[in-house]
Amino acid sequence: MERRIDEAVVHWVEHGSGLPIVALHGAGVDHREIEAAIEAVVPATGYRRIYPDLPGMGLSTAGGLTCNDDVVTLLGDFIDGLGAGPVMLVGHSYGAYLARGVAAQRPDVVLGLALLCPVPERSRNVPEHSVVRQDADAYDELERALWAGFDEYFVVRTRATARRYRDHVVPGTTLVDEDALGRIFAGWAVDVGSSAFAGQTLIVAGRRDSVAGYADACELAERYPHATLAVLEDAGHALVHERPELLAALLGDWLDRLDRK
Repeated sequence: MERRIDEAVVHWVEHGSGLPIVALHGAGVDHREIEAAIEAVVPATGYRRIYPDLPGMGLSTAGGLTCNDDVVTLLGDFIDGLGAGPVMLVGHSYGAYLARGVAAQRPDVVLGLALLCPVPERSRNVPEHSVVRQDADAYDELERALWAGFDEYFVVRTRATARRYRDHVVPGTTLVDEDALGRIFAGWAVDVGSSAFAGQTLIVAGRRDSVAGYADACELAERYPHATLAVLEDAGHALVHERPELLAALLGDWLDRLDRK
């Protein structure tokens, strides 16, 4: 599906019907990564799962966008246009940073917020990249050209995580408008507001995350008074692929809390 919003075109896919979940992927990929992660752990019935390509990635364009706050405005308009009312908003990495902006600037469209490996305005206290598991057959289904990217992203290296990388991460990396992202990222800072977000919140970080770390995620809990915070051992920035069972339990609890409201 596609919708033009001002000068930009937003492409998305969706599955199911029911309570709306909008999930935002990270930088340099497209909707297929977060789609694979969420579809594996969220119930297939009762939820309308919506996966947009962020501007300049996948099949979405970035016309007229000059900074991340412009992207936040676009996402608020996109959610409005779904006609589903307030949504449960999930973000991974860069998508989590944008989701915080949407919740701050357009709280009327966000029912609850899930931040997975959230990147802050400036990362600090980031651990070194260290492998926690590497199976002997991890690379059996990967072309040699993909090994370096897999190693850079994953700290849990198995045949299953290699397939996730090959099938759902790599394809989106070929559809990035580098000029558009350079323009948008030059205005990196997002207005995340100064008041607390009142909705049910989930914050999940990987202790071995060498991109965003976990210290900043822990501090975020103070800004979200209804937040569950989890720091997962043996997980890195690819946490959504490396610890799906724990992610399923945490998202399930978050959804249950929202259902009770």
